[in-house]
Amino acid sequence: MKINWKLLLICLAIPLAVGGLSALITRSAMDEFKELAKPPLSPPDWLFPVVWGILYLLMGFSLYLVLTSRSGSTVIGQSVTLFALQLFFNFFWSIFFFNFSLYYFSFGWLIVLWALIFAMVVSFYRASKLAAFINIPYLIWVAFAGYLNLGIAILN
Repeated sequence: MKINWKLLLICLAIPLAVGGLSALITRSAMDEFKELAKPPLSPPDWLFPVVWGILYLLMGFSLYLVLTSRSGSTVIGQSVTLFALQLFFNFFWSIFFFNFSLYYFSFGWLIVLWALIFAMVVSFYRASKLAAFINIPYLIWVAFAGYLNLGIAILN
């Protein structure tokens, strides 16, 4: 399989840019976040950007796999739509949570995000099994984020 480097770089850049912009917008709220009571199993703060960076790269690579698959335009179109929707929800979750401290609303938003990721994984599976499987860590991480989000909502 020949790699289309330009398309691959664009696919990698899209989620990284969305995540980077979200981090830039929410960075002023990080001091307040450090002061919040957190539930058990809360990871150290330095782990979040590391995990998200890896997840954004996996998302981008999976998008590339879908776009270069031999699937029909309907499957690819549905997959790309779900990818864009989940990325939109991903972007705004951190703003609602960190900047506006809307913890319960953010939890509901996160449930919708998780459902969109799940739907994206199912859609990606039709185009590329690998594209689907490499998003399983993302699905698990967002479920864990839901636990943390709800814990912070309850404790604060």
